[in-house]
Amino acid sequence: MERFDSRCIPEKAQAGLDFSVCFNNRAYPATEWSAKLLFRGPAPIDIVAVPVGSAQTFTAASTVTATWLPGLYWYSVRVQSATETREVENGQIEFLPDFASLPAGYDGRTVNEIAYDAISAVVANRATQDQQRYTIGDRELWRTPMGDLLKLKASYSAAVRRERAVKNGHSRFGRVIPVRFG
Repeated sequence: MERFDSRCIPEKAQAGLDFSVCFNNRAYPATEWSAKLLFRGPAPIDIVAVPVGSAQTFTAASTVTATWLPGLYWYSVRVQSATETREVENGQIEFLPDFASLPAGYDGRTVNEIAYDAISAVVANRATQDQQRYTIGDRELWRTPMGDLLKLKASYSAAVRRERAVKNGHSRFGRVIPVRFG
């Protein structure tokens, strides 16, 4: 399998929206090679490319993608000539659900956001409760110490900030500091 510097398939795509990816590689011009995009995961999905000049375009209309099951898929981009078949790219993509078909009560928060909100609620409620342990009959309840809750809250807060930064196009490693050696 040959590797290329730039990947043509995105990391995520949303069902219910048009899907369009252009594959252009000089080693496999559309005049000599046909291309196919295969997805395997919750359901098999195959897209045959349409040649556009020397490039290949994989497209699926929103009415088609609306039927795609959400989840993680593995993909393979394959090119085929009269005598050869080659895989030129493979990887993983996540198909997000069609937003228009989500039910009432949909919660779009990430796992980290849900955990952060739950810990924040416990910390807020804890302000009125000072008992760390109590017993009722033969049952005993231990509460997480406040210091541990605050550490967890800080950890999830940082994770939520990182997720939001990446979602907004910022580096997941924080601020870039230019350095020059010389």
